[in-house]
Amino acid sequence: MDGSAFWLFMYNWANLAAQMATQDKNPHIEYTIPCPPSFGVPSLSHLHDPSAKFDHTEYTIVDSSDCSRVFKPGTDTIKENILHISIEGQHKLRDMAKEYNVSFTAIICAVIWKEMSRIRVDARPSSKTLPSLFTCAVNPRASLGLSPLLCASPVVNLATTKTLGELAEMDLEDVAKLVLQTITKGTSAYVCSSMDFLVTQRAKEIEDEKLGRDGKKVMLAYVRPAPAKCTISSSRNFPIYQTDFGFGSPEYVRPPYLPFDGCMRIWPTPQSKGNGLTNKEAPLEVYLSLPDYVDLSKSSLLRPFVTAVDDSDIKDIS
Repeated sequence: MDGSAFWLFMYNWANLAAQMATQDKNPHIEYTIPCPPSFGVPSLSHLHDPSAKFDHTEYTIVDSSDCSRVFKPGTDTIKENILHISIEGQHKLRDMAKEYNVSFTAIICAVIWKEMSRIRVDARPSSKTLPSLFTCAVNPRASLGLSPLLCASPVVNLATTKTLGELAEMDLEDVAKLVLQTITKGTSAYVCSSMDFLVTQRAKEIEDEKLGRDGKKVMLAYVRPAPAKCTISSSRNFPIYQTDFGFGSPEYVRPPYLPFDGCMRIWPTPQSKGNGLTNKEAPLEVYLSLPDYVDLSKSSLLRPFVTAVDDSDIKDIS
């Protein structure tokens, strides 16, 4: 299951546990699940558009000997950076997003992708011509007409590439629009085309294996080693702090450290309970793994959000 299905499961489980904790006081309680999940993906054949042609840059075709299903660390020492974005800071970013006519997620990604690329080039000028791969995990349930309560893993990774030099020189508005174009291209026709691409490629792989040929294999582009990456996932809308097993909401939850260049996770911070699955407005944290020579404090845009981590006192940095 993907992150959406996982946190929905946790939310339902917590609600059941909280109900069971009151059984002594309410012996005749009828247990209920607040968000009953659905199972099984319906046919998507009606969404196929044979006339639509796409370049699926989220995948790469490689020799079978080079194919890997897991991340491989590079040679640089990777450190974790944590950016704290206060409510006031989010309002400023939303104003910027409105000015550029892009989404809130797009402006966060654009600011970080552009600025960390500029810092890389400043630190190592010879890297200007190196490609930087941007990928973002996107939930396609809505575009496919699937239930938001579907227990499955339909996430697609959408991608685009620019050189570090291009990103360093581009206007922030242009980077934001490129990011928005990338993360919104996952239409129903695109996702179905992606499925067709994978099925067709897998059939070729099976045929090569049967014939003992050392053929080509498909792999996710963001898994393959690359000079620079910006690999995005967002958990900011998941009901992490609405998950109460009967003894209160979590005091603090953070993702695990991942030592992979460009790995970026957008995460909510502790907050009071919202309405059902809805999070209340609260500061955000961005966990960003980068080579140790990339000093985010050298960016005037990112410097206000860079601060030391204090689990006992999540500070607002505006």
